[in-house]
Amino acid sequence: MTDSTTGPDQVTGATPDNAIRNADRAEDGPVLAADGKPLKASLHRALRREKLRALGLIAPLLIFVLVTFIAPIADMLFRSVENQIVTETLPRTVAALDDWDGQEVPDERVFDALARDMIVAVEEKTHTRLGSRLNYETTGISSLFRQTGRDVDDVGELYADQFIELDEAWEEPMTWATLMGSEDYLSEAREWQARADEGGMFFDEMPPSFELRDGVSDVLPQTSEMFQQFARVMREQNGEAPTGEEPWNITYLTLYEDLSTYTDAADRFSGQSAELIEQAAQAVDGFETTDMRQTFLDIDEDWGSAETWGTIEAFSSPYTSGYFLAAADLQLTPDGVERQPEDQRIYGLLFKRTLFMSMVIMFSCIALGYPIAYLLSNLPMRTSNLLLILVLLPFWTSLLVRTSAWKVLLQQQGVINDVLVWIGIVGDDARLQMINNQFGTIVAMTHILLPFMILPLYSVMKTIPPSYMRAAKSLGATNFTAFRRVYFPQSIPGIGAGCILVFILSIGYYITPELVGGTTGTFISNRIAYHISTSLNWGLAAALGSILLVVVVVLYWLYDRIVGIDNVSLG
Repeated sequence: MTDSTTGPDQVTGATPDNAIRNADRAEDGPVLAADGKPLKASLHRALRREKLRALGLIAPLLIFVLVTFIAPIADMLFRSVENQIVTETLPRTVAALDDWDGQEVPDERVFDALARDMIVAVEEKTHTRLGSRLNYETTGISSLFRQTGRDVDDVGELYADQFIELDEAWEEPMTWATLMGSEDYLSEAREWQARADEGGMFFDEMPPSFELRDGVSDVLPQTSEMFQQFARVMREQNGEAPTGEEPWNITYLTLYEDLSTYTDAADRFSGQSAELIEQAAQAVDGFETTDMRQTFLDIDEDWGSAETWGTIEAFSSPYTSGYFLAAADLQLTPDGVERQPEDQRIYGLLFKRTLFMSMVIMFSCIALGYPIAYLLSNLPMRTSNLLLILVLLPFWTSLLVRTSAWKVLLQQQGVINDVLVWIGIVGDDARLQMINNQFGTIVAMTHILLPFMILPLYSVMKTIPPSYMRAAKSLGATNFTAFRRVYFPQSIPGIGAGCILVFILSIGYYITPELVGGTTGTFISNRIAYHISTSLNWGLAAALGSILLVVVVVLYWLYDRIVGIDNVSLG
């Protein structure tokens, strides 16, 4: 039995590990360093400094990988399930829909909640984003939200007119600020407003944050909540204080509802506010009212569709599987998961086409690249280096230029068809369709990715001694048998490396298929690019990208199980 201190594998010399072992074996107590501290502790401290120094050297690369690779993947995975825009934009409506049966149009309470949410969303300009998100699930909702956003400001106008007719003080911003704001806030707001009027403030100085008056939320809960949101939006969106702007019309509606519920509201106030509240409380019983449901139906009749409300309710969760379902040609409906209409099932076809064409391109590169790599590896060094420059030459040409060149070559009036017509193989009226289809994509991408197959093969074949083939032939093997049993098995690591490079690159390509693929030669990556840059459906693009990532990882795992990643070599 031997270890690191005895036998042929022993380690001698002044290494940190030997020093620690020697310090442990000291018979007269621990060995001390020059500073009087135990040598073992000093050595551990020195090793820790070395490790920290090494970590400092690789830290820039580690940070770069985290920022440019890990973080984007994590963000993509999160976007594929994130759906917080519905709950953030329509919080009251989502809560009111909890007990909705999903069959009939919701009751007045839901429309009342929608009115309050929409007012805030319009002021914050988030209603259009919400409409675009829901439009991915039900066509037409985007225009519904845009139309509603233009008219929702008028909701509650009838109540505003009646309060102002009762007393013109209700039209004054300071009346509301005095009614709702605390004394400290009013003092700060007046000072801010005075500086704003005199031009004596900094350019970006914001008004003070609004503070409610003590007890007002108990007496007028709905009004105080709505006025708080009004003050917040005015401050954040417009940089203004509520002391200089009349509140939204919906605030008058909430005041009407509160006064109708709390008849003793005037007892909780003093001064002019109490008189106004008492006068209003006595008059609200005679106010003319509006039907909120009918108000929204007058804006757009689609608010009377159960499908519209079902879409809002189905996607009210902060996280959703809807994007992944859409990527699998399914859809989330109020009745559960259903298949997409047959004419809209495209993603399954695109995934199958992408995998099939990537495989074809990979095998095409093997068929073309293996003989070239074999020739390069067996030629004299000077000749092989010259030919290798020709293999690398496409890397010095723009990808767009190379793809455009194939368009010129393969089109019906292109060079190849002209030559075939000239030599009489095809007629002028029967030119071959070689572009805007799968054939064009396979040809162009095989040409573009061929160097990625040749280089790994060449680097591996260059390490195979020619004497192996000569020895096999001297033992009676034919040229084919010697190649099949001696040479080819040793080149498999290069084939594996080239296959991984070509397949992974081709499965994510989108420029070449976009230019030469037409409608039948595009990849799933083209659809991902479309959703990112054109439709702006980033959630679906993230879901498609996540599925593609999983497919690549699974194929990589299968390759490792069948072939073994240890057998892959770049030479």
